[in-house]
Amino acid sequence: MNPERLPEYIQFLMNADAYPHPVDAVRLIQTHISFVVLAGSFVYKWKKPVDLGFLNFSTLPRRRYYCRQELLLNRRLCPKNVYLDLVALTCQNGAFRLGGRGRKVDYGVKMARLPEERMMNRLIREGGVGRRDIDRIVTRLVPFYQRSESSAKVTEFGSVREVGRSVMENFKQTAPYIGQKGLTQACFDRIRDFAAGFLANRRLFDHRMAEGRIRDCHGDLHAANICLADEVIIFDCIEFSRRLRCTDVAADVAFLAMDLDFHGLHNLSEYFIQRFMEASGDSGLLSMLGFYNCYRAYVRGKINLLTAIDPGVDKYTAGECREQAGRYFVLAESYAGLSL
Repeated sequence: MNPERLPEYIQFLMNADAYPHPVDAVRLIQTHISFVVLAGSFVYKWKKPVDLGFLNFSTLPRRRYYCRQELLLNRRLCPKNVYLDLVALTCQNGAFRLGGRGRKVDYGVKMARLPEERMMNRLIREGGVGRRDIDRIVTRLVPFYQRSESSAKVTEFGSVREVGRSVMENFKQTAPYIGQKGLTQACFDRIRDFAAGFLANRRLFDHRMAEGRIRDCHGDLHAANICLADEVIIFDCIEFSRRLRCTDVAADVAFLAMDLDFHGLHNLSEYFIQRFMEASGDSGLLSMLGFYNCYRAYVRGKINLLTAIDPGVDKYTAGECREQAGRYFVLAESYAGLSL
């Protein structure tokens, strides 16, 4: 990572003495929309000042608002001691400081650092995830969806018009990158044509809306956002777009099912869906699953691709994300083929 490419305030936050608590080491993780700074027992998440169409963090007031939303929404699936507070980075007389007086440079979210050895994506790599873990996740998710908002405004996000808007904008955003790793013209066309064909079946979407299956969900339910500690902790939901978060429950659980498939855990993916349907009584979920699996795989491909081309991302991360993007696009195409 080239520190000179980082914003000045992030360079400041890479120093252990920038924090009012003990810090033995500082580590930075970047995504296409965030700087995530791991400092001692805490994590500080800062939103990049970007406007990508589907999110807009371009101004300081917007970043402050979405930090507050992040705290509020993530506390639904996390213990109270995980999402801690809104923090301000200030600058006075040319010196940065966390909190205190001075010009507000940016706002971030302060979190407790979760046990890395219990992160689901790490456990998957180590072969440490089994049916008992899936049962625990289902037990956490079913009551969450049952009590989540399902107002008329939320339900409208499950309409063909709104779902189509979310799905088809992915193709618009990725079209300039056809020819990149894994995204050939043939792959792009096949997935887009499958999505458009499925969206023509309005009856399925209307039925899900009538059944009350559209909820204020998590929106980003994959293994990297799940910690299998003593209590299952599901964090880092979508806070920046109500349209992308309020969706069919099938779309939410399809994300994790797809992620298990991505890691070659097809049996666990099938078990997860079966257990979820049994516990929730939502047998109609299967009618939407292939469509949403494909959508979620394509979204992950897009996110990895956007991260790979970010000039502020180091070469190793960029190469890894480009490789991941290719695998996700291939998986999305496989779902389109299975569902034809």
